[in-house]
Amino acid sequence: MDRPLNVFGRPLAQCGTNPITGFYRDGYCNTGPADGGSHTVAAVVSQKWLDYSASKGNDLRPMLSEGCSWCLCVSRWKQSLDAYKRGELAKDGVPKIKLQATHQRALDMVSIDDLKAFALDDASNTPNSASQDPANGGPIR
Repeated sequence: MDRPLNVFGRPLAQCGTNPITGFYRDGYCNTGPADGGSHTVAAVVSQKWLDYSASKGNDLRPMLSEGCSWCLCVSRWKQSLDAYKRGELAKDGVPKIKLQATHQRALDMVSIDDLKAFALDDASNTPNSASQDPANGGPIR
């Protein structure tokens, strides 16, 4: 099996272990053929999102609380993003994203720009950023 990659094409970072998350319950937002929901978005959930998700039939409140890191189905994250864009959900109701721990397969359904707009980690920490460019003092590879 190939090593899983994040949205930047780099090795997938761990999302969280308290509670243990991921389709494979290994702390990573990895995916595979058995993962029909594509649990690929590494998110930190808020109470607003937990309430919103419950209102849509996916009640995770018995397992999660505000601030928990969780591998969300990309369709669930997109559902909250779309609700925000329609004015039905406040921006802070959309889960924040751990880009380094979000699997590249999430990009099959959402754009990197949408993910970056809700990033917790430094969205500029990408292979194409100025900080990584040797001309701007970044490392020489």
